[in-house]
Formats: sequence, structure tokens, C-alpha cells
Amino acid sequence: MQDAAYIKRRDEIQHYFDRTALEAWKRLTSTEKVSGVRATVRAGRAEMRAEILSRFPQDLKGWRILDAGCGGGPLAIELGHRGAEVLGVDLSPQMVSHANEALPEIQNGGSVHLIAGDMLAPDHGEFDAVVSMDALIHYDAEAAKAAIAGLAARTRRKMVFTLAPRTRPLVAMKAVGKIFPRSDRSPAIQPVAIGKLIAETLARPDMAGWRSEAPSRVSRGFYISEAQELVRS
Repeated sequence: MQDAAYIKRRDEIQHYFDRTALEAWKRLTSTEKVSGVRATVRAGRAEMRAEILSRFPQDLKGWRILDAGCGGGPLAIELGHRGAEVLGVDLSPQMVSHANEALPEIQNGGSVHLIAGDMLAPDHGEFDAVVSMDALIHYDAEAAKAAIAGLAARTRRKMVFTLAPRTRPLVAMKAVGKIFPRSDRSPAIQPVAIGKLIAETLARPDMAGWRSEAPSRVSRGFYISEAQELVRS
């Protein structure tokens, strides 16, 4: 049974992306020129994507990987080109439809399948690994811990995901975003005390056998995110 805090926040995020953010997201993830703020976010996301990919071998043949919160699918596509069988799941049907329109031919025997839905749904099956870039950053600490444990229950090897660190700049950006008119345009990032969150997550009985690897942070202007890697012993 899924955590109530996770379900509530999940529904809010789906509403945001389907009703408000899709066009802005398309511009951000395209190659067209964007504003200075969006340019820093675009550069930060590219750096974080490279960091996540660096935590996987070049040859992923035989791996089944879940991209939880796949968005436009760039991370799923890169993993597919390494030979993995990748399932990308995103809450927004419109986002997934947009991504599927531009899905390239996957090389090296890999595959990429992008669908709309809940990343924690048990009918997705089991995976060798899970990646989740800038999806859990929209959940508070309690919902994020529940989501991580839910993903871990169906993962055999490792999980690499990002969280938003509770830094002064990021907390200030979040506060300003709430003040501006039409604040529903904000993605409502939830900065968390990451060290505490990871320690409490690993202390859960259902996380026995998991350990954390060294994190890495990317900070590019308005983009601040930290990659976490959990490995099953």
C-alpha cells in the first residue's frame, strides 16, 4: 500500500505538469535559445545527467532499468543505447506523448519504452537498477523516503536518484517562487536535509541490505541538485 503523503503529492505534480508546465518544459529540454535562468537549469540538468550515467557501466546488456519520472526521456535513451531494456515512467501523459514523438532508434540491442503512470506501481515488475533524475525533488522528506523504499523493494542492484539539498540559496529561491503571482508555474521543489533523509531511509527494516555510495552535487545558478547512489549488498 502506497504512503498517503506520496499519493497526495503525486497527484499535485501530475496536475502541475499536465495543466501548467508542459510548454515551458518543452522549451527547456529543446535546443532553442532560452532565458538566462532556464539556460542555467538546462546546463545543470545536462551535467547531472552525465553524473548519473557515469555511475553505470558502458555495457548494460542484460540490465532492466526503470527511469522513474522520465520526463522527455533523455536519460532513458542514453541507457538504452548502452544496451539496457529501459522502462520510463512519468506522471504526465502529455509529457510522455511528446517524448514518444521524438524517440530515436535505440542502438546496441537496447530498448526504451516510455509510459504514463505511477513510478511505484508494482505491475511495472522488477529491475536491476532504478534512475530518477529530479523527480523526488518535488516530494518532502517523508514522501521521498517512502518512495525510495518502494522502489528499492523491486530493485536488484542499485538506485541512482537526485534530491534537492536544503541550502540557503535553494530555500530562498523556493520562498521567492511562492511570492510571485501565478505561483503554480513553480515546480515546487522540496529542499531536504539529505544526510538525515538517507540515514533514516537506510534504517528502515525494509531497506536491509542497502548501503549508500558517495554523493555528488551539481550547482549551476538556479539548478542545485545532489545525486545519491544506493547499492544492494
